[in-house]
Amino acid sequence: MKQSSKCAIGGIVAAVSLVLMISVAIIPFLTYALPAVAGLFIVFIVIEIDKKWAFGVYCTVAILGMLLVPDKEVAVMYLAFFGYYPILKSVIEAKTPAVVGWIIKVITFASTMAVSYYLMIKLMGVTIDETEEFGMMAYPLLLGMGTVAFIMYDIALTKMITLYLMKWQKHFKRYFK
Repeated sequence: MKQSSKCAIGGIVAAVSLVLMISVAIIPFLTYALPAVAGLFIVFIVIEIDKKWAFGVYCTVAILGMLLVPDKEVAVMYLAFFGYYPILKSVIEAKTPAVVGWIIKVITFASTMAVSYYLMIKLMGVTIDETEEFGMMAYPLLLGMGTVAFIMYDIALTKMITLYLMKWQKHFKRYFK
């Protein structure tokens, strides 16, 4: 693939990812979904170019997201996990057995979310509404529900990658040479 095509794909992915994250200002109930969807676009960079380019696009979107996205929780979610997860997923699945890979992925998700929310609460003043109703039990409850959602996200991501490789990749290759 030509260098100009790589730059074009990276720019398109970065722009679409930023627009999705900024859209939370209009659609606030998608605070968790939009950074996850924005991270999905990194998959195309990993598949079509390589992990180094994907990491570069991730860094670009993460920095611009912290500067431009009005809802900082969304920007942190992308920065802390969803932006680099497709890169990490490709490395884990290529180098570890499935069971070990799942353990690593779940531990990575849970620890990243716990640290991210701790820092957002302490440094950014983010409040978690559920703590008023459930008290301190809200944290493990939310982390557990988040982990279940993450597992479903990972399975959906795997299915999307398979679908892309089987059906859409040939059309994509036609436009970017």
